[in-house]
Amino acid sequence: MKPTRRALMLGTSAAILASSARAQTLPKQIRIVVPYPPGGGADTTARFIQNPLQEALGSTIVVENKPGAAGMIGDEVVAKATPDGGTLLLGAFAHAVNPLIQPKMPFKTPDDFAPVSLLTSVPELLVITPSHPAKTVADLVALAKAKPGTLFYASSGAGSAQHLAAELFKLRTGTDIGHVPYKGGGLAVGDVAAGHIPFYFGNMSAALPQARAGHVRALAVTSAQRSPAAPDVPTMAEAGVKDCVISEWNGILAPAATPKPLVDKISEALARIMRDPAIKAKFTDLGADTFGSTPAELATFMEAERKKWAEVVKAAHIKIE
Repeated sequence: MKPTRRALMLGTSAAILASSARAQTLPKQIRIVVPYPPGGGADTTARFIQNPLQEALGSTIVVENKPGAAGMIGDEVVAKATPDGGTLLLGAFAHAVNPLIQPKMPFKTPDDFAPVSLLTSVPELLVITPSHPAKTVADLVALAKAKPGTLFYASSGAGSAQHLAAELFKLRTGTDIGHVPYKGGGLAVGDVAAGHIPFYFGNMSAALPQARAGHVRALAVTSAQRSPAAPDVPTMAEAGVKDCVISEWNGILAPAATPKPLVDKISEALARIMRDPAIKAKFTDLGADTFGSTPAELATFMEAERKKWAEVVKAAHIKIE
C-alpha cells in the first residue's frame, strides 16, 4: 500500500525536526585547536579552560596543538573544519595581524571564522639590560633621539607581537631604533639579560619572571592600567608615551558556518568560566586580564586590532617574504 500524502508530509516534517535538533546539539567530542606548540601562552589558556568547558557543555574537550607558519596551519584546520561546533580555534594576536603581513594565506580572515568569545588579554613588558644607563622610558627615548639608528631592540621574530609592539613604540615616540629578530622569545630575553642587545618588549607572562629574578629590569607595561601582577611598574602612558596600549590576546573562534545557537551556547559557557574566581586567579598570576565576551564583542575587538596594527605595519613597512 502506498503511503498517503499526509504520511509523507508527516515523515518529511519529522526528518526536518530531527535535522534541526541535531544542528542545535554539540558533538560528544570537541577539539580546541591551538596553532602554537605546547607550553606557550595560548596552550596554557586552552588547558586552563579545558576541564571547566567540558563540565559546562557535557562534551569531551580535547586540546590539539597544530603549530607552524605563524599560527596559520592551525587556523587553516579550523577554517576548513565541519561547522558543527566540534572544532574550535584558540585564536591569538597573529590571527588578526597575519592578513596584514602575510603575502599568501590559504583561508580568509575574518570571513572564514565565527567569533565566539574573547578570553584573555596579556600586556607586553618593556624590559632592559639591568646595567643599561637608561633607568626610565624617558631616558630610553632621549638616548634613541640623541643617537638615531644606533640603538637596537630584540624581538621573538619578524611579524611577532613583540616586533609590532616595538614598532608602535617607535611610531609613538618618533625614534629610529633597529630591529634584531630572534627565533623565539626565550633567546631574545636571554640576550637582553646578557647585555648583548639593550631592550625587548616581552609577553608579560614570560618576561615578568625574568624581571622578578633580576635578569632584566622592567621599565613599563603596555596595559591601560597598572598590572596587579606588577603594581610597581608604570604604564606606558604614565611613563610618557601616549596611545601605546598593546596586548597579546586569546579568544575562541569557530568555522564561519557554525550554527549561531551552538556559537551562543559555547560563548555563554565561556563567559561563566572566565568569571569564576579560581579561573581568574590562575590567569592573574600570569599577568593576564580575563573577559568572556559575546561573539559580537570579540568581532568588534578583532576589527579594532586589525585597524591599529594596519597603521603600524604600513609605517614600518613590515612584510613577511
